[in-house]
Amino acid sequence: MPPTSRARSRAPGHDATHDLTHPQCLLEDIPVRTPPPSNTLPLRTTRSTCPYCGVGCGVLIDSVSERIVGVRGDPDHPANRGRLCTKGSTLHHTADPAVAAQVRLLQPMRRDRRGSAPQPLRWDQALDWAANRLAEIVCRHGPDAVGFYISGQLLTEDYYVFNKLAKGLLGTNNIDTNSRLCMSSAVAAYKLTLGADAPPACYADIDHAHCLFIAGSNTAWAHPVLFRRIETAKARRPEMRIIVADPRRTDTASLADLYLPLQPGTDVMLFHGLLHIMLTEGWVDSTYIEQHTTGFTELRQLVQSYTPAAVAQVCGLSPDNLYTAARWFAGVPDGKPATSLPSAQRLPTLSLYCQGLNQSSSGTDKNACLINLHLACGQIGRPGAGPFSLTGQPNAMGGREVGGLANLLSAHRDLSNPAHRAEMAALWQLLPGTDLPALPGKTAVEMFEAAADGQIKALWIACTNPAQSMPDQATVRRALQRAELVIVQEAFATSATCDWADLLLPATTWGEKEGTVTNSERCISRVRAAVPPPRAADGTGPRHDWRIVVDLARRLEQRLPRRSHGTLFPYDNPQAIWNEHRESTRGRDLDITGLSYTILETAPQQWPFPEGRSTGTPRLYEDGRFPTADGRARFVASPYRPPAEDRSARYPYAMTTGRLRDQWHGMSRTGTLGTLFGHIPEPQLWMHPQDMAESGLKPGQLVRVQSARGSLVLPAHPSHELHRRQCFVPMHWGSEHIGGRSDEGTALAGVNGLTTSAFCPQAKQPELKHTAVRIDPVYLPWTVQALAWLPAHSALLTLRQLRPLLTQFDYAVCVPFAPPSAQAPASNTPVGLWFQAAHAQAPEPTLSWLEPLCAALQLDHPETLRYDDAPRQQHRRIRLTGPEGRHLQSFLFSGDSRSATWLSHLLRDTTPCPFTGPILLQSIQRPPGKLPVQRGKTICNCLGVTEAAILDCLAGLDCAASEHLHILQTRLGCGTQCGSCLPELKRLTHQQSNNLSI
Repeated sequence: MPPTSRARSRAPGHDATHDLTHPQCLLEDIPVRTPPPSNTLPLRTTRSTCPYCGVGCGVLIDSVSERIVGVRGDPDHPANRGRLCTKGSTLHHTADPAVAAQVRLLQPMRRDRRGSAPQPLRWDQALDWAANRLAEIVCRHGPDAVGFYISGQLLTEDYYVFNKLAKGLLGTNNIDTNSRLCMSSAVAAYKLTLGADAPPACYADIDHAHCLFIAGSNTAWAHPVLFRRIETAKARRPEMRIIVADPRRTDTASLADLYLPLQPGTDVMLFHGLLHIMLTEGWVDSTYIEQHTTGFTELRQLVQSYTPAAVAQVCGLSPDNLYTAARWFAGVPDGKPATSLPSAQRLPTLSLYCQGLNQSSSGTDKNACLINLHLACGQIGRPGAGPFSLTGQPNAMGGREVGGLANLLSAHRDLSNPAHRAEMAALWQLLPGTDLPALPGKTAVEMFEAAADGQIKALWIACTNPAQSMPDQATVRRALQRAELVIVQEAFATSATCDWADLLLPATTWGEKEGTVTNSERCISRVRAAVPPPRAADGTGPRHDWRIVVDLARRLEQRLPRRSHGTLFPYDNPQAIWNEHRESTRGRDLDITGLSYTILETAPQQWPFPEGRSTGTPRLYEDGRFPTADGRARFVASPYRPPAEDRSARYPYAMTTGRLRDQWHGMSRTGTLGTLFGHIPEPQLWMHPQDMAESGLKPGQLVRVQSARGSLVLPAHPSHELHRRQCFVPMHWGSEHIGGRSDEGTALAGVNGLTTSAFCPQAKQPELKHTAVRIDPVYLPWTVQALAWLPAHSALLTLRQLRPLLTQFDYAVCVPFAPPSAQAPASNTPVGLWFQAAHAQAPEPTLSWLEPLCAALQLDHPETLRYDDAPRQQHRRIRLTGPEGRHLQSFLFSGDSRSATWLSHLLRDTTPCPFTGPILLQSIQRPPGKLPVQRGKTICNCLGVTEAAILDCLAGLDCAASEHLHILQTRLGCGTQCGSCLPELKRLTHQQSNNLSI
């Protein structure tokens, strides 16, 4: 069997100060399926799992020799049945050797001092140095001076050994994960209400639900393959009701029968209001409540004051819609009398929810109050019914299974329980009298605050990028700067966090790793390697995460007082680790003692899967018994609390963050492909058109977004998805791609320089979904616009090299883009780079930015046309190449960049340039001739179909509106591949029909 893959796509990325080998090609254009190369080497296919979201899609990786050449959805995997989204279908391009040579960390590197270039060293030197430094800090300050910040993108086996190293060997609970930013509110609420961190429903319930209640989730963009399943279910059963509760009218809301545009942060108010209506109308299931729950009396008393009128006022919803939502959720058929129905006669309701509920200072309450509704109506434990949290990362669930959080032990054990600590001490064979630490460790936000305050001296960060993804970046960066030791274990050298690392340890990633992951529906899948990891010129290469931990842990065992007779880390392969993890689950709610790698080789399986069973467990609590002391579920009576940072006269807008359709987390992987920038090409802020009009803002005008913690300059665009005094900024943009400076001249830190670290008191999950901001026009008249086609083997290196320039301007952005062709690219397909900046006045000295920018974009070539007006601080560069010098290869305009818009269009189109050099050097609003038809943004990334092409096709149709989508699919092919563009295609056809009817 060929080597197998890892399910890790690391959070964002940047750093760039070590030598890299430059391979020959970078595939940039992205068809859904890539044919095998025409050579005589055999094509191998390896089953594995996608490294992006928590849907857990199976993939088939095609490889030739040591190169991944294609990826397809696995038709036999239960999570996706062959489907992939735009991100998953482009995975093979992110694994291209040319990409690896430019963005991967290939050998251990160490800095002598912060800010200096890291220098390579051998693995044994790196591990010995790290062990010495960690042991020194532990001996001097105690084990709690060390903090581990790890990732929901690690494999379960990686997670397990990290947890054992921290809690078993060092004796500290200071180990937390970026899943704290993702799922900890859902975890806390499951435990509080149902008794265990176990989502009770499964994907198949979508096919059985009569009502689908989606809250705080833009499933269409965040979990696209799951949304395809929802679309299919709705098409097969049009009578299925879909309710979407979200402050934004997203693509997910376009499928809704009832859209509830509640005010940001008011979810608890909504849920209590729905329960109030259910009670007054007699729609609760009194029998289920009496037989299977506790705590309802207190909750009933609480929700008495949550009247429809009060809820409508706070949430901004109509009372009629509240009544409709309550009836549909309760599963009371239309025409039935307002009396209590038994569960068996109710129409089933499934709720799907994600970060809109989780990332909140009342996240646990939001989750628990939604679960209250399921318990009150008996909507749990049967097909099509139950609360179902959608996991944001590929293995956030697996990390929780092994206790990879500061308050957990393996197999859902609690640190505060002495019996649980004794069980794990016995399993790990700790010396008699050696206990595991009892007090919870520092959670994510607390850990970086403690490091910033000097309490934590060493940070070991693995497979995540806190310098981009954590809230309150000023504190995070102060922590990274103050810590005595920062170890970054990472696959991508581009991660912003790498800039603070004293030691960089290169790790393997997707396509190279072996192990397991668990998706949102408790389904464990194998991750298999298709190719070996890349190598540096000296033969050094990345190691598997579990291997790095084991090798370093064994060294620490030699330097610290012994806590066991033998080594705690006797593992030679990931299967040995998984077998120990499996044994830790015996008798627990997630018992997997009946599973093995051998069984998982045949098919993924859902836990629990105890010894003696032949199949997993798709659905939980079908018998009405719950893993609590009395076997009953518990209602939670928590009052509504507004967001931690409400809007005010000083900060009048509520800013929310979220995902883009074609990007993932901090874009360390997706950001390597220019094609994935086609849909949303640059950082943007969206706000209501009326708010823009009142502020005198035009589309694309720069604004300064200011919170109590920091600021960011962004172009503002109108969006009818939002209500008044709300704005939206995608979560992905960090200092890897966007720069700028504050009024005080300090470098800006991306979107999370704005967000608050206020967190839920139970779950400790920060409120990334709500930040109070002000939005003001910013006047930056001096601008730079520069675009270039660069060789595939160096474009991403150039992107990294330009990053220091991003901090020299008040506003600056640098992103890749792709050629217009959707055909499979040749090995010499160029990659586009777009650098733009704006400043209050021309920066001095000019040479500090002009020369390096021109050199990076190959505008220092002798054939480059130049215009310089030093007194007016204007500089222009044009480079034409190709036959007869008619191909616009690159350009730069600074000071007055009026020509940039049409020049950009001309360069991106790649057709022969119709203008001479002197005309191109002029700064004019419009060219003196006809340009090629403007393409606009890309709607279908799989086939490169643009908005302009779609609107042009629709304009010529003379048929029923119901046929428009089918005609688009037939003529242009859009919407026929991964399907991620289908919601937007439907919206465009609807808008076009409305325009024609006016």
